[in-house]
This record gives sequence, structure tokens and C-alpha cells, in this order.
Amino acid sequence: MFKNLENYIESNILDFSKISLERKVLLEKIAEFVEQKIKRGKTAELIYICTHNSRRSHFGQIWAATAAAFYGIKNVNTFSGGTEATAFNERSVAAIKRAGFEVIKTTESANPLYQIKFDENGKALEAFSKKFDDLANPQNGFCAIMTCSSADQACPIVFGAELRVTTKYDDPKTFDDTPEETKMYDERCKQIATECFYVFSKVKI
Repeated sequence: MFKNLENYIESNILDFSKISLERKVLLEKIAEFVEQKIKRGKTAELIYICTHNSRRSHFGQIWAATAAAFYGIKNVNTFSGGTEATAFNERSVAAIKRAGFEVIKTTESANPLYQIKFDENGKALEAFSKKFDDLANPQNGFCAIMTCSSADQACPIVFGAELRVTTKYDDPKTFDDTPEETKMYDERCKQIATECFYVFSKVKI
């Protein structure tokens, strides 16, 4: 794992005491899903869903994959999607760069494709905005993790999901173009990271 990212993890996000007990119950449902899938010899697939697939859902996808690798848990694939497609917001891209990820933009378009790595020798994650049912995502047997209230309300049913868990996060978009923009994006990035690491700390294989 990249040294700067490893330092970020060790110094910033392994404080699980800040997670409420109510929240931990929800996160442990995700951990149980992952654990049971792997014990049955299957791959655990997680899709993080928000409205535009531009901020919170990408944080979820990226940090969940990183947490699984950190704890040595294999056969986990993570994805993200929205109720509509826009773009992986440049402010969110900047936040994960500050956390220590290597990010390479591989296309120039309104909805760019990014290659994201947490380890020099690891496989890159592909990040771009898409609907949650895009063919790039699994179509059945996955855990749908709803990261915003709008997406949760817009999708009363996520077809193909084996489990649905709602873990809403405040949208850092509220602070776009304000003096607190960077701080709030970093705060949301860190919160989602901490909760993803809590999930995988609870997976016992």
C-alpha cells in the first residue's frame, strides 16, 4: 500500500469509537453479508449507490476495496452507481488524492474514466459515473449500500440486490465553492473510510 495512504489510514480512520452503536448495527450487516458470501465460496459484491454517482458512492467503492485489501480479505469486488449518471466530481477526486491514492484520468470527456490505485502492484479500480444497474456493475446477488436519502427514496427496490443497507451521509456538495469546501470533502471522505474499515474489521474468515 502506498506509504502516504498507509499513514492516512493509521493516523486518521481507525478510530471506530466515533461510530455510534446504531450505525455499527447497520455496518455489521454488510460485514455479515461479505463473510457469508466468502464462506460459501462466492465473491462478495458491494454496490455503493447515491443520486449522481459523483461523490459519496465513489468514496464508498474506493474505500471498501482498500479496506478489504488492508485486512487481507479476498473475493470482494466493489462498485458504485447512481439513480442517474453525471461524473466523478473533481472535488471528490482531489479528496482521494489528498488521502494518498494514485489517480490517473484516462479519458477526457464530460464523464471521465479514472484509474485509481492504493498499491503500486495492485489492480487499479475503474471509476466513472454510471447508473447502478449499468452493465459494468453486478446484476444480482449483490449488497446495495444506499449512501444518500434521495437515492434511497428514488429506489424503493434495487432489482437484483440480495441485501440492501441504508447508510446515509451528508452531501459535501452543499459546500461547493465555499471556504469550507476542501475541509468538508476531506471530512466526508474520512467518515466513509472509517466506516468501510469498520465493516471489514468485522469480517471473520
